[in-house]
Amino acid sequence: MKLSRNKYINLLGLIFIVVLLNILLFMPGWIDLGAQTSPLGIAFTVTWVVANILVLLYGCYMTFFKPPAAVPVKTIETHEDYLKALNYYKSIKALEEDVTLVISQLERMKKKREAFLNVLNHRFEAGEMSYKKFASVAQEVEKLLYLNVRSILNRLHVFDKAEYGSMMNNRPKGLSPEMIQKKNKVYSDYLTYLKTSLNTNEEILLKLDQLMLEISRLDSFEEGDIEQMPCMKEIDLLIKQTKLYRD
Repeated sequence: MKLSRNKYINLLGLIFIVVLLNILLFMPGWIDLGAQTSPLGIAFTVTWVVANILVLLYGCYMTFFKPPAAVPVKTIETHEDYLKALNYYKSIKALEEDVTLVISQLERMKKKREAFLNVLNHRFEAGEMSYKKFASVAQEVEKLLYLNVRSILNRLHVFDKAEYGSMMNNRPKGLSPEMIQKKNKVYSDYLTYLKTSLNTNEEILLKLDQLMLEISRLDSFEEGDIEQMPCMKEIDLLIKQTKLYRD
């Protein structure tokens, strides 16, 4: 399990404070709790030691074991924000495989964008119109995938994992078969939407691969030929269809 740097810093800071306080309280010449022999002093010392243990255990739990909180979609901006938001839903067994795939798609898009720019840098000069057109298309494709993932997160944000788990594991008492069927359909629609979005993302990634291949095969062409490239037409159509579907 990957931990953020802030979590490590917070845990180390907590340990440092506990150690420092213990040094001050038990060091001879200071308060020196270890030298206390009265019943009250011994009771306070034992209580202090137990409190130390509890604080450190709580800090370790918060760092290593506490489930991540859901990230509000409206606050997501960076690639890392998307990954953090998606990781929250990996704890839902029914979604784990699909969410893992979404994360993989984001990572692959990041790598493919870098590879695409490398292809352009080897094939064109940065100031060329052809370079700018291809780079613009790659940016649109990347933006489309992230918008699609954002739409997935919006759906997942209203997914009630507790109720879904109850529906899957136990037949809710007091509900008619018709109501149970309707509730099951709602969650089935969630999962169907997720599958459709995953397939769309894979198609986006595939089109970017195909475009890189077409560019690498080009010997010479006119700038006006770019829009006539088969893959460019397919990407333009995919962008329009996906935006229409999402809207």
